[in-house]
This record gives sequence, structure tokens and C-alpha cells, in this order.
Amino acid sequence: MISSLEITGLLVDWSNGDEVALEKLLPLVEKELHRLAHRQLRKMQPGNTLQTTALINETYLVLIKQNQVHWQNRAHFFGIAARLMRRILLNYLRDGQRLKRGGNAVRVSLSEATAISEAKADEFIALDDALEKLALFDERKSRVVELKFFGGLNVEEIAEVLKISNSTVVRDWVMAKAWLAREISDGNQ
Repeated sequence: MISSLEITGLLVDWSNGDEVALEKLLPLVEKELHRLAHRQLRKMQPGNTLQTTALINETYLVLIKQNQVHWQNRAHFFGIAARLMRRILLNYLRDGQRLKRGGNAVRVSLSEATAISEAKADEFIALDDALEKLALFDERKSRVVELKFFGGLNVEEIAEVLKISNSTVVRDWVMAKAWLAREISDGNQ
């Protein structure tokens, strides 16, 4: 079993420009990235056409370009990966909705057509919009939701990434969930 310290060491080495560290790191984090991607896609309708591997590949392509990030630890890495996956999924959903409405009338094959139900896509986008509003006045609560809901991090990992106590994470999570539920329900009226 690979330790969190070993992954952190490789992340730090990669931040310092060691390309060999990146080559050693990727196989170690691939399983966790797969779990994150699978979790993200499971929240969408079963008929969606975006595959777990495709989401991982898109995330990987962005992650390897992150040469300005000074990785703190494993939780920081997966927090960034979760944020990237969220952005990739939202772009995918928004592109699918735009295509359904005739925007950029581009021909796509049937295998490329979006099969996500419009209602589920709308829910996902509404959550993202509400999360963006929350971030305007409370960035930390927004990050807690992002790391927990989109990243699948646990309370201890979120506390580590945000450098706050576990009890603060729990309190922020409860308050943010209530705020988001109200915001989304108000938006649907």
C-alpha cells in the first residue's frame, strides 16, 4: 500500500521540476482519480455518454500542465483534481445543452450525442450556479461543498486542504447545504 507521505513527497518533487516524480506519481494516483471520476459521473443519469476514462484523461491533461502549483500534499492534489473534474463536467453539460438547442449547429455522430437527461443536467448546472453565488460571499463554505460533493474528500481531508478544524468543516458543510437548498429551490420558482 502506498502511503500518503510517499505521494506527498512525489508531489513536492514534481512541483520542484522533477519529471521522473511525475512518472512515478501517476500510476499511484490513477485509482483514486478513477474513483473521483466514477463518483462524479454516477451523479449524472445512467445514459450519459461521457466515460470515466475520458474524464480522467481530460483531468490528467490539465493536471500535468499545473507546473505553477506548489503541491502541499495528497489532499491538496485531489482537491484540485476534483475542481478540474467539476469544470470539465459542467462544460460537457453546457455544451450538450447548447447543441440540443441548435447552438453552433455542428454535426455530431450518434455516439457523440449527449444522452444525459436535460432535467439532470439542469440540476447539476443549478447546483454549480448556486455554488458560484455562495463563493461570492463565503469562499470557504463553497470550497467545503466542492471538496466533499464533487471531490469525495472526507472531513479530515477537507480540513487538511483548507487548513481548518474538522468541526469547522462539519459546521460549514451543514450551513452550506442549507443555503444551497434554499438558493436552488428559490431559483426553481
